[in-house]
Amino acid sequence: MTTQLHPNEDIKARSRFLRGTLAESLADDLTGAFAPADAQISKFHGFYEQDDRDQRQDRLDRRLEPYYSFMLRARLPGGVCTLEQWLVIDEIGRTLANGTLRLTTRQTFQYHGILKRDLKGVIQGINRALIDSIGGCGDVNRNVLCNPNPVESRLHAEAHDWARRISEHLLPKTRAYHELWLDGEQVAGEESEPLYGATYLPRKFKTAVAVPPINDVDVYANDLGFIAIADAGRLVGFNVLAGGGMGTTHRDTSTYPRLADSLGFLPPEHTLAVAAAVVSVQRDFGNRVERKLARLKYTIETLGRDRFRAEVEERAGIRFEPARPIRFSERGDRYGWVEGHDGRRHLTLFIENGRVVDRPGATMMTGLREIARIHQGDFRITPSQNLIVAGVAPEQADRIETLAREHGLIQDQRSRVRLQGIACVALPTCPQAMAEAERSFPEIVDAVEALIARHGLGDLDLHLRMTGCPNGCARPFLAEVGLVGKAPGRYNLMLGGDDRGTRLNRLYRENLSEAQILESLDGLLGRYAVEREPDERFGDFVIRAGIVRPVIDPARDFHE
Repeated sequence: MTTQLHPNEDIKARSRFLRGTLAESLADDLTGAFAPADAQISKFHGFYEQDDRDQRQDRLDRRLEPYYSFMLRARLPGGVCTLEQWLVIDEIGRTLANGTLRLTTRQTFQYHGILKRDLKGVIQGINRALIDSIGGCGDVNRNVLCNPNPVESRLHAEAHDWARRISEHLLPKTRAYHELWLDGEQVAGEESEPLYGATYLPRKFKTAVAVPPINDVDVYANDLGFIAIADAGRLVGFNVLAGGGMGTTHRDTSTYPRLADSLGFLPPEHTLAVAAAVVSVQRDFGNRVERKLARLKYTIETLGRDRFRAEVEERAGIRFEPARPIRFSERGDRYGWVEGHDGRRHLTLFIENGRVVDRPGATMMTGLREIARIHQGDFRITPSQNLIVAGVAPEQADRIETLAREHGLIQDQRSRVRLQGIACVALPTCPQAMAEAERSFPEIVDAVEALIARHGLGDLDLHLRMTGCPNGCARPFLAEVGLVGKAPGRYNLMLGGDDRGTRLNRLYRENLSEAQILESLDGLLGRYAVEREPDERFGDFVIRAGIVRPVIDPARDFHE
C-alpha cells in the first residue's frame, strides 16, 4: 500500500520550481487572494496570504470575501542593513504596507497589510535596495541568525560573515522569483535545484550562528546551529548542532519542542559542506506525509542520532571532532550604549514586540528615520525584536541619543521583565493564532510588574514570552514563564526555562484565562520571594522547589 503524501508535496512538485500559476493569480483582480495552490507557493517567495480576522465575521455577514492582504518577510542575514536600505524599508512600510514595520525573532523585518496589487511594487522596491525575500518563508532554509554585533570584535565579524555565506549557500536556485517579481528573462530549457530538488524540504528549516558567552540567537531552538569557537580571539571552527525546533500541537503527544543535539566540532572550511549535508539529509529522510512531524527534530528522532551524524559526515566528506567546551552565561540584548573594539559605540533600542510605528508620545518610525539620515554606521535587528544603532562615531553619540529620546526610543523607566519580553504577532492577521499576543502583551507585562512590586522583588530579571498558538515563533518554550495561546483569552502556562536558552520549560497549568494566569503567578512569585536562594533565578527556583520537573526527554516529558 502506497502512503499518500501531504497535498503540499504535490503542489510543490507541480509548481515548475516555484512558479505555479502565481502570474495568473496576481493578474486576477476579481479577488484579493491567490488561488489556494499559489498561496502555498507564494511562501517560498517570502509572503503569506492573510485576512483581517477582526473584520472576518462582519464581511461574511455582508457577503463579502475576507479582507485579504499579505505579510512579506525579507531575507537579511544576521539582521544587518545599511542606512540607505533602512530608508527604503521605511518608505515602503509607510506607502505600500499598513504604515508600520515589524522586527522579527528571525532577525529581519516584515510588512503587514500589503494589498495584492502592491506586492510587486514592494518586492521591486526592496530589490532596488539590494534586499530580497527569497526563502523568507516556505520549506527552505530561512533567514540565518547571528549575534547582531559583528563590529564588536574580530570574532563577531567572522561569525557574521559565515552567517551571510551560509544564507547564500542554502538559497534556492530557481529563477522564478526574478521572473515573476523583477521582470527577469524566463529560463529556457531545463532547470534544476541541485540541493533542494523539485519538492524542496518537507518543512521549514532554521539556522543560527552563536558567539559565546551570549546566546542571543537561542541557538538550541534551530534546526541547524553553529557555535563559534575561538582561540586568541580568532575563529578556529564551530560546534555544530542539529534538531532544534519550537513548534508543537496542543494535546498531540507526537509533537513537542526540542533542543538541538551536538554533532561535534569542525574547522570553518567545512561549514558550507556540512550545512548542505544536513539540509540534504532532511530532504531525503524528512516526513512528507505528516507536516506536523516534518521538522528535522523528528527526522533525527526517527533515524537515531548516530545514524543521522553518520549520514551528514558521509555527504559532507568530513568527520566531526569532539565538541569543544563552551559556556553560555546569558541571552538577550544589552540596552543602551555598548563600546566596540574599534572605538565606535552601539546603541541598543528597545522596540516593544518589534512593532515600529508612530504613536502619541513614541514616534519610533519617525525617530529611526531621522537617525538613519545622520548616522554613519548601520542598523542591526536583534533576535529579540530590537534594533541596534551600530558603529556610532563618538562625536555623533549625543545627537543620536537626543533624537532617540525625543521620539520615545529611549525611556528610562522600563523594567527588566519588559525589556526581556517577546511576543509574536498573533491576531488579527496571523491565520494560525488562537489567542492574542502582541496586542495584549504590554498589559500582561503591566500586571506582572505589579505582582513583582507587590512581593518586593525589585526589578526582577524574568524571561516572559507569549504566543498566540503553539507554533512557537517567540520561542516561548525556552522562557522562564511562557504563555501559549489555546483559544481567545486562554493560554497554557509554561514554567522552568533558564536565562541562557539551554533548558525547555514544562506545562504547569492548562487553558487559563489571563486572570487565572496572574493568580497563579501571584502565588508563585510570593513563594519565590520567601523561599529563593541567593541569586537564584525564578526558572531555577520552580524546578528546585518541585513546582515543575525538568524536561529530560521532550518526546516523553513535555505533555505530562
